[in-house]
Amino acid sequence: MKKGTVTRRDFIKLGTGAAATGLAAKVTILEPLRLAAAPRPVPPSDTIRFAILGTGIEGCKLLTCSLAIPGVECVGAADLYDGRHIAAQEALGGKDIETTREYRRLIERKDVDAIICATSDHWHRRIVEEACQAGKDVYCEKPMSHTVEDGAAMIAAVRKYNRICQVGSQRVSSILYAKAKEIWDSGKLGMVDTIEAVLDRNTDMGAYVNPVPPDASLQTIDWNTWLGSAPPRPYDPGRFFGWRRFKDYGSGQAGDLFVHLLSGIHFLTGTNQPPERAYSSGGIYYYKDGRDYPDLLWTLYDYPKFNLILRCNSNNGSEGECSTFYGKNGTMVIRAKTLTYKPEPSCHQMDDYTVYGWPKNLRDQYQAEWNKEHPLPKLGEFKVEQDETEGFINPPGYDDKKEHLANFFHAVRTRQRVLEDEVYGHHTALGCHMANLSYFKRTAVVWDAAAQQIKNA
Repeated sequence: MKKGTVTRRDFIKLGTGAAATGLAAKVTILEPLRLAAAPRPVPPSDTIRFAILGTGIEGCKLLTCSLAIPGVECVGAADLYDGRHIAAQEALGGKDIETTREYRRLIERKDVDAIICATSDHWHRRIVEEACQAGKDVYCEKPMSHTVEDGAAMIAAVRKYNRICQVGSQRVSSILYAKAKEIWDSGKLGMVDTIEAVLDRNTDMGAYVNPVPPDASLQTIDWNTWLGSAPPRPYDPGRFFGWRRFKDYGSGQAGDLFVHLLSGIHFLTGTNQPPERAYSSGGIYYYKDGRDYPDLLWTLYDYPKFNLILRCNSNNGSEGECSTFYGKNGTMVIRAKTLTYKPEPSCHQMDDYTVYGWPKNLRDQYQAEWNKEHPLPKLGEFKVEQDETEGFINPPGYDDKKEHLANFFHAVRTRQRVLEDEVYGHHTALGCHMANLSYFKRTAVVWDAAAQQIKNA
């Protein structure tokens, strides 16, 4: 469907909560601007060849996305669960590629130009460092780092070996967020002091209660290698397949979901720094399964120019994903695949409350002076469209994950810097680490830029 204006009925039919409220008077379907990895047909000698390390949920999704990007070829996949070797080949349409438990074999291959790292968080640092040392560019899934120290080391490796690193939070490549950034940059919102965003779910899957494959065992899983830098522990398939619940391997809701909200908000507000302060609250209310991380997490962040409130709730999904930007002149809402902008009435209005206790002659005098200083528009000057709520929606079938991956391969080909590079990814991950640390310490924390540490407030 091409760019154009559609009716409210069409908008609702395409599945948006924003228009369903009846707010949107004008709705526009955005036009895809997906950047192909190559602008023209690519000879075999110019094809970008990559290997993927970690072929679980996100890994297989990325492999499927790569099929739609010209001039790109997956030549190998590594995972410590043998069943995922088959899953990787299936995600590539049955293509016969090298599959292995030994990820270093793929990093050392001379015909590999780039590495996709889609492992558990506690393996990100090692893989990025080794890939950069081997001269490979890296696409690293979010959150970039598992700890503050990991993030600093990853930045150092990318710079030392002059590699390209892109972090996998696709909001920064979304046409919807690009439109939101256009509205933000235009000043239509006026001063914005509050941003509120939620990413709620109400499914066991969304709470990281993941099924264990029936063939999982010490024969099909290299458990001891997977533990890596984590403390030794007897084989536990629940941890292997549900690693996001545990501090040893993952980053909980903050690292899995806050990171999407933060990266998108940082992008459209032009922010490339960690929050100055964070305070978290929440708890484990339903999923009392031995997990470390909460199933409800709230965090209040302080930034130099605005406050940000984030929430992830695993126990009610009615809100889904929604980010709201409260401005003096307007309100902007990004909900799932839709964007709306609604003007705010002017804050400069005649006060008919305070003057109620004045004598009538003084009230009349005040009102006359107010009307003189704020004359009504002349007949024909008032433009209705200035007060309309505008709506925007992704076109059917649009996938910002493909766009984000295509941007990475374009950078590999052209050597242009990516937007969500190692510094951007580090700053976003720091927001996640601050949220978690505040939750566990039950106190506000601050980012000490001089010491490059998170400290108690």
